[in-house]
Amino acid sequence: MAAQKPRTGEGPLEIVREGRSIVMRIPVEGGGRLVLDLSEAEVEAIRECVEKF
Repeated sequence: MAAQKPRTGEGPLEIVREGRSIVMRIPVEGGGRLVLDLSEAEVEAIRECVEKF
């Protein structure tokens, strides 16, 4: 049986391409990560919103 690692929210934001989608893992307060499975169109929409700031 493998040792279990504690879940923590610490660590970097990760964005990787997996197949046809882009996976974004965002550390959250209180532990764990928010995982988003995005398409190219969704990434472009996010980019446009962030560039406005």
